Amino acid sequence: MVEKANSATNAQKKGAAELLVLAQLEVKPTHGYEIARRISDRSQGVVSFNVTSLYPILYSLERRDLIRGRWVEKAGQRRRRYYELTSKGGKALADQRTAWNDFMAALRKASGLESA
Repeated sequence: MVEKANSATNAQKKGAAELLVLAQLEVKPTHGYEIARRISDRSQGVVSFNVTSLYPILYSLERRDLIRGRWVEKAGQRRRRYYELTSKGGKALADQRTAWNDFMAALRKASGLESA
C-alpha cells in the first residue's frame, strides 16, 4: 500500500513540475534560470527548483516536443538556451491545467477545506 502511495506521489510531483515549467513558457521564450526564478517568485518562495533538477525536466519536455530550445548568444553574456512552448505543449498545458483543477477541487472537498 505504501509503495502504491509513493508511486502516485512521485507521479504527481513530476506532473506538477511539468505543469509549472510549461506555464512559465506560455508568454515568451525563457532560459532555465529564469524559469526557476519565475516559479519561485510566482509561488512566493513556496515552490523552488534547483536549476540542476530543472534541466532533466526541460530535456524530457523537449524530447516529447512540448517545448523547443534554441541557443542564444548576446554580447558580453554567456550563451543561453531559451525554451518556448510548441503547439503540442500548449495543448498539454491546457490538458494538465484541467486535470490539476479537477484534482485540487477533489482534494479541497475530501479534506474539508471547502464546504460540500
